[in-house]
Amino acid sequence: MKRAAAALLLLAAAAAQAASTGSTGNAGSNHGSLGSPGLCEQSGRLTAAQQDGRLRLAAVLRQELEDSGAPAVLIARSGVDLSRFSQRYSHAGISLRNSPNTPWSVRQLYYACDEGRPRIFDQGLAGFVLAADEAPTAHVWVLLLPAAQAATLQAAALDKVLSLQLLADTYSANAYPFSTRYQNCNQWVAELLAAAWGGLGRDIQRAQAQAWLLAQGYAPHRFELESPLWIWLAHWVPLLHDDDHPEQDLDLSLFRVSMPASIEDFVQQQVPGVQRLELCQDERHIVLRLGWRPLGAGCEADAGDRRIPLVPSAASALRSP
Repeated sequence: MKRAAAALLLLAAAAAQAASTGSTGNAGSNHGSLGSPGLCEQSGRLTAAQQDGRLRLAAVLRQELEDSGAPAVLIARSGVDLSRFSQRYSHAGISLRNSPNTPWSVRQLYYACDEGRPRIFDQGLAGFVLAADEAPTAHVWVLLLPAAQAATLQAAALDKVLSLQLLADTYSANAYPFSTRYQNCNQWVAELLAAAWGGLGRDIQRAQAQAWLLAQGYAPHRFELESPLWIWLAHWVPLLHDDDHPEQDLDLSLFRVSMPASIEDFVQQQVPGVQRLELCQDERHIVLRLGWRPLGAGCEADAGDRRIPLVPSAASALRSP
């Protein structure tokens, strides 16, 4: 029972991280605005040194995005520790060069606790990175798309009507990806990809987006719980639901949920020429790696990685030996 409870609480913690505050954009809609959503307040958890490191990570990332020439990239950050589920990343969005907020702000779904509903808003890149938890190491990946796919993603993400049309009324951290009852932050990104690349028109509905994803082989992450007691526990854990999941999955104590890794795998399969850039930061340095081999949990640099020491005397990036 304790293991099942721990598993569910980890999922709920991931949802809580999707309710942190950040810089916002503007414009309103009947689904809530693309502006300040009045999100849950969180106490400052990062030390001054950690904040400084995260801000330097954001600055390095912003320069990489500027140098890429891309109009839009997919982006994900680490958050709550989901390593027991083999997941490093918990939250994804779209970083936009021409964001109406600030350049490279991240358009994303967050849960507005005071309203009890999901919202779409634009968060500055520094805020997005700072929203990671207090772990000593932060990780971020971006997917650099070919020009055609990047342009259509930018157009879809900046389309306020479309972005909000794909937003569900009710949030669930463990939303089933092929049901329209609920939605989590990563599922909104997946459905926006369907709108951008599926050729289904601007009037696309969520069910159509999900049908396209299913037809294209989109595979959500499988959260395999260790006890059937989660069925009872889920009713007591905030922001978790089971009434949208197939009975056969519930019988197996299984949640299938959209995660950043699901999006990453799908885009790699769907888009020839996509590139992956991953960054990590700890108290020693920032490491950048271009390629599909993931960085380790310890943020160690390998041959070919760029390493930027976080010490006052280090003013330039060094190539690892």
